Amino acid sequence: MSMFPGMDLTKMDAPTLTLLGAACCVMLSMHFTVQLVSQHLFYWKNAKEQKAILIIVLMPPLYAITSFVGLLDIKGSKAFFTCLESVKECYEALVIAKFLALMYSYLNISISKNIVPDEIKGRVLHHSFPVSLFLPRNVRLEHKTLKLLKYWTWQFVVVRPVCSILIIALQLLGLYPSWVSWTFTIILNFSVSMALYALVIFYHLFAKELAPHKPLAKFLCIKGIVFFSFWQGCALDILAAAGVIQSHHFWLDVEHIQEAIQNILIILEMVIFSVLQQYAYHVAPYSGADKARSVKKNE
Repeated sequence: MSMFPGMDLTKMDAPTLTLLGAACCVMLSMHFTVQLVSQHLFYWKNAKEQKAILIIVLMPPLYAITSFVGLLDIKGSKAFFTCLESVKECYEALVIAKFLALMYSYLNISISKNIVPDEIKGRVLHHSFPVSLFLPRNVRLEHKTLKLLKYWTWQFVVVRPVCSILIIALQLLGLYPSWVSWTFTIILNFSVSMALYALVIFYHLFAKELAPHKPLAKFLCIKGIVFFSFWQGCALDILAAAGVIQSHHFWLDVEHIQEAIQNILIILEMVIFSVLQQYAYHVAPYSGADKARSVKKNE
């Protein structure tokens, strides 16, 4: 028996089935996200933290929807696809910045007000290779150090939109050869790596204090989305250049097939990440469920 009453799936062609399956995955991503968002809105206890959480958990449905739009208009212009990618990646930049702000809030750190708790001052920050080539390997934690980590994260919020605007403008002007494309790829890769490095350093510095807030699960949800979206795109570029991805359709060339594969993979992955976020960004700390559990354990 079909799960779609009145629809004979066996008579549908592959593109229609693909779109139908993608639409179901988008709806699943939206379902899990709306469920989580509504829970946080119902238990609205800490506006600063929960605003950041809401921005972060909206990432999977936004990625899924923009990828689905790209799948619907698979033969759209290159500039159109770039706009779609830019929407996702600019939001990604905002999410990374908001994640660091959330971690600062958990630790009662305020860079703007120069508030750094005494118990975390003086810790040693260990830079790893290749950052240690440009900065001292060991740095004492202070307001200046935390400010630098914040700048490393926020630079991506600036670099990503600027690069997106330049890429779209160059494509519309017909001035976008492959070497320019790879130049922007290298710049963006370096920028996002700096931002993610800052988050990793921050996590290692305060792993003990952040443990009750499940920082690793929260971070992996964001890094997973960023990792799969970015490196998937690079891998597909390489496969297309190597001739692994080939066109056997008179109406789709290799570039559009590559775009379709990327969009389908992202749509599928966003269902998984929207489910994982149910655990990572659970409403329990604000609903009182965590306190109730700790009381029962102590009895």
